[in-house]
Amino acid sequence: MALTPLDIHNKEFSRSFRGYDEDQVNEFLDQVIKDYEALIRENKDLQNQTVTLQERLDHFTNIEDSLSKTIIVAQEAADEVRSNAKKEAQLILKEAEKNADRIINESLTRSRKVALEIEELKKQASIYRTRFRTLLEAQLELLNTEGWQSMQFETKDE
Repeated sequence: MALTPLDIHNKEFSRSFRGYDEDQVNEFLDQVIKDYEALIRENKDLQNQTVTLQERLDHFTNIEDSLSKTIIVAQEAADEVRSNAKKEAQLILKEAEKNADRIINESLTRSRKVALEIEELKKQASIYRTRFRTLLEAQLELLNTEGWQSMQFETKDE
């Protein structure tokens, strides 16, 4: 058990014939009591300060841990967002390429169809022209025949 200032104050020594001077011993004990009380107070203050500092250290350690966890979570979230953005960009790019291929294929198909229609129209125009020419030539031939000319004269005479 630790010695207290009260223990020092209450300590009594037995008296002997050639002992120490009682007043000097009492003065010394009073000084020891004062110093011991001061040390105890200082020790208590230091213990209280140590407890306070330990509480602050624990508080700041908790804040540091929380910040570290928050930073890790934020980094993971940023990585996830970046990954999702890359995936979305790839999907958009694939979709755009697919649409571009589809548009090109549709345009080529339409172009071929229009080219075929143009060729068909050219053939029909050529056929029409040939038929029309044949019709005109037949009509000219009919006009140039003698029967037609004789019909013309007969109507003039009448």
